[in-house]
Amino acid sequence: MPVTEVSPECKHLIQLAAKRLKGPERRAFIAEVAETLCLSNPCMTETRFGFGRQVVELGMNEKRTGLICYGNYEPCGKKKAEVASPTLEKDIRSLVDPESQADPKLKNTFAYSRITAKAVRQKLIDEKGWKNSQLPKERTISDMLNRMGYKLRKVQKTKPEKNSLNQYHL
Repeated sequence: MPVTEVSPECKHLIQLAAKRLKGPERRAFIAEVAETLCLSNPCMTETRFGFGRQVVELGMNEKRTGLICYGNYEPCGKKKAEVASPTLEKDIRSLVDPESQADPKLKNTFAYSRITAKAVRQKLIDEKGWKNSQLPKERTISDMLNRMGYKLRKVQKTKPEKNSLNQYHL
């Protein structure tokens, strides 16, 4: 069976379709392209369409065996600071709750706080006995505060309503 030539427009269309698919569906599509247009040759598929050779081989193996391979991505990466040290979240809440207030108009569920991440970090060291090396950086504490529902903004006091009767003096 001779190698089928593909026009640049069709090649672009195949690459676009593969880019829009994810996971096993993408690998199945790439394996089908390899078998149909590249004589089931992963090297040729890589050269002609730019798909990784290992992806082509994995897709062809999945198609041949009927078994789908899933990656084990959950244990990868760094855990969030709340997960790494659960007492940290409790200590932060005990420091920030007294200094925060709800939205005066109750439009959202965030608690607005005057305290900054830098001040929270310093209070954790001074009042809660944390060591500097045990604590995450300011940016991480700021992200934690946002995830916990605190917005770090200046709290604006509610303005009294203007009395509309005083505007018209007779």
